Amino acid sequence: MSQGAIGAARARTGRQVATVAVLALVAAGLLVVLARRNHFFDLRVYYGALSHWVRDGGEIYDYLKAYTPYGFTYPPFAALLMLPMALIPLGGAQVISVTLTVVTTGLVLWWLVAPIARRQGWTPWFAVAVAACLAAVFEPLRETVSFGQVNTLLLFLVAADLLRLVARGSRWAGVGVGLATAIKLTPGIFLIYLLVTRRWRAAVTATATAAAATLLAAAVAPDATREFWFSALPNTDRVGVLAFISNQSLQGMLERLGAPALTEPLWPLLVCVVLAIWLWRLRAVPPALVAAVTRRRRAPRRPVDAATGLALTGIVGGLVSPVTWVHHLVWLLPALLLTADRAFAAPAGSPERRRRLASLAVAYAVLSSGIVWIWEHNSKGPVGFVGSSAYVWVSLALLVAMPVRERDPSGGAEGAGVAELGERQRRLSGAEGQVVDATLPVGR
Repeated sequence: MSQGAIGAARARTGRQVATVAVLALVAAGLLVVLARRNHFFDLRVYYGALSHWVRDGGEIYDYLKAYTPYGFTYPPFAALLMLPMALIPLGGAQVISVTLTVVTTGLVLWWLVAPIARRQGWTPWFAVAVAACLAAVFEPLRETVSFGQVNTLLLFLVAADLLRLVARGSRWAGVGVGLATAIKLTPGIFLIYLLVTRRWRAAVTATATAAAATLLAAAVAPDATREFWFSALPNTDRVGVLAFISNQSLQGMLERLGAPALTEPLWPLLVCVVLAIWLWRLRAVPPALVAAVTRRRRAPRRPVDAATGLALTGIVGGLVSPVTWVHHLVWLLPALLLTADRAFAAPAGSPERRRRLASLAVAYAVLSSGIVWIWEHNSKGPVGFVGSSAYVWVSLALLVAMPVRERDPSGGAEGAGVAELGERQRRLSGAEGQVVDATLPVGR
């Protein structure tokens, strides 16, 4: 490499470092303004419950944080993993919590952003650093940090499984989904995802892993296991009020209407509609059923890739769960990043790219704004109903409009390539590989 090229590379690196530094400062300023001070509330609940269990000899699910109805709500296997927390000071647990969140978020961003950067000719570390600055302001992530939650750890386990193991056909595929399900029940929807997409071996491995972890916890802590499955789990009061503004699920949205006679029949109906859309977008609906419903013969559609499955299933998990606190919406990160992937796959300056980037910016801005808290104390009326469930509307929009990527028909690794383009857009010019025909929209 010539001296001139080395100098140019150094100058570019210097500009990138300066850009990241400025973005980090801007993000820090926004956090000062936007972040809610939750003082590691959930982590303190975990810490108190584990201390009560280990140090005081009490039952972990009998513990409630002073002056609150909140106690330990995770399965006993999660308690076993958190057990060392009872042996260290609370400050040490807080440091570990923040560190785990940062590391797991960084890895997920690397897996999803680095392929976009390589395709666009960007420096991967720079693209991931910019994404990390944006993620720091993302309300679900900042709430995860301030509550001391485990959301990004679960996202990491599932993403590692789908993007690194399932996508590559590893014999260990399913282990991450199984572990995440044993830690917290809600990632169990990814077990359903593996089944409906006919990834039979991964589904069996995930089920076996979750069962083995649960049985291990039962062997080590039989009393806690019995208490969880037969007492704590059915007691929905332990998780909080369903109508609370932070519950950005379909049921939370309906509960804020204050009309139980409407909520009870409407919620299961909406759940079925959302699940049907999910199956359709996963391309998991049998062609014969599609033909019977639409009365048309359609060409078979290739299944979606693992990254798309991760994104769509993460969206649906938040919508159909009875309780989806704002910090649970870190599961929307893959959907936002795949939307960015598809936007940058479109030709520079094209209406397709502008439209997708604009929709991405709106979704990100809403999810980072904390806007729902305006209606924390009064969500009555049409404006209150719409505004108090703003994140639900964004989730629904992503479910319906998020671009999908098809699975590589050659059997190669999934989730790391260019987003699928329309047939006419696949025509490339010469050795430069530039898209020369952008008359068709980029995907669906």
